[in-house]
Amino acid sequence: MAKEKSIFLCNECGYESPKWAGKCPACGAWNSFVEKTVRASSVTRTTSFSEKDGSAPILIDDVSADAQPRIDMHDGELNRVLGGGLVPGSLVLLGGEPGIGKSTLVLQTILGMPERKVLYVSGEESVQQIKLRADRLEHKKSNCHLLCETQLETIFTHIKNVKPELLVVDSIQTMCSELVDSSPGSMSQVRECTAMLLKYAKENNIPVILIGHITKDGTLAGPKILEHIVDVVIQFEGDQHYMYRVLRSIKNRFGSTAELGIYEMRREGLRQVTNPSELLLSDRHKGMSGVAIASAIEGVSPFLIEAQALVSTAAYGTPQRSATGFDSRRMNMLLAVLEKRVGFKLAQKDVYLNIAGGLRVNDPAIDLSVISAILSSNMDVEIEPTICMAGEVGLSGEIRPVNRIEQRISEAAKLGFKQIIVPKSNTKRLDTSRFDIEVLPVTKVEDAFRLIFG
Repeated sequence: MAKEKSIFLCNECGYESPKWAGKCPACGAWNSFVEKTVRASSVTRTTSFSEKDGSAPILIDDVSADAQPRIDMHDGELNRVLGGGLVPGSLVLLGGEPGIGKSTLVLQTILGMPERKVLYVSGEESVQQIKLRADRLEHKKSNCHLLCETQLETIFTHIKNVKPELLVVDSIQTMCSELVDSSPGSMSQVRECTAMLLKYAKENNIPVILIGHITKDGTLAGPKILEHIVDVVIQFEGDQHYMYRVLRSIKNRFGSTAELGIYEMRREGLRQVTNPSELLLSDRHKGMSGVAIASAIEGVSPFLIEAQALVSTAAYGTPQRSATGFDSRRMNMLLAVLEKRVGFKLAQKDVYLNIAGGLRVNDPAIDLSVISAILSSNMDVEIEPTICMAGEVGLSGEIRPVNRIEQRISEAAKLGFKQIIVPKSNTKRLDTSRFDIEVLPVTKVEDAFRLIFG
């Protein structure tokens, strides 16, 4: 009988310790150690999925650097977030909240790839449930094989028989291996199963897509080292009360992490939104205060969003500050700029900020629209609905330049706006006469307010 021993693993970085410690000496995380029982014989057991010997050293000059063609997913939004398509031999982790549509997105994508043999491994649903979803997606004839199994060794046996060109595992938290003596979903099981799937992907040059759960604080479930193992981490997010979903790249070894894909959830599946402004802008009603339009960019796509603000007298002793879709700390900074540099007293006012549609935007160019919406609500004065703006606000009240100003102006002109307020620094070498929109350059917050409110 194999001898057993206990070790302690850090959930954040995977550091191993012979005894429990309150603070991890490697990453500094507190209360992150969990006990794991291992057998001495399991340390020497290895699993190989390829007959080729890839362990021999190779001279770097002898390595072929020819770029492999990426796999077209037949989904423009997903291809862009992945960096141009799926790289052969890559390990992709897709995370998101329960019920947000992760399985629907993956199933819809692989059903649209009849030219490739796909093995869809599900540890959460039966083949009948998957078939019902596939029928709802109204797919044509596909080359997708279904397998409901959680034992990883059994899954690899079926993989050798099917020989798929793409492997999907839904979800990684339900998989378990005989090499680890713990229940499915534990830190050690998730790490070991992911490492084995990575070994399979690299040795056979077969891409693997893992679907993962997230915790209540929005991070991917499992050890932090899981994100270091995989090649690509993408997150599927959005509010279940809204009809759209956002696909965001968190890590990508083969492309940019600034890309963003937007989908609209429908009964027959997910529809790609090529023009995000159509969902993020509501009807431009006249006579409404506290609404300002911003020209934002996420990844390569410019789009216009609606910043909504509500300012009212504090009902309690402490003023309330709340932001949805925007960094609350940055909102507090902008409120301090309004009070210090412009002279508006908001210390005894409740301030509520919302990015319409539930989208979370990190572009600093929406600062100007945020403070304009706050000021509009405070004075109860409407902002002309044909004006949009783009500009970062500094601590001294200056309007700082933003990147890719030409794309922002073109998007605003395309949607029928008459005027756009931009930082003056962006117009030094810009020919504004070629745009079908009036460009209004400003240097300070006060200048922008004069143009907006007169």
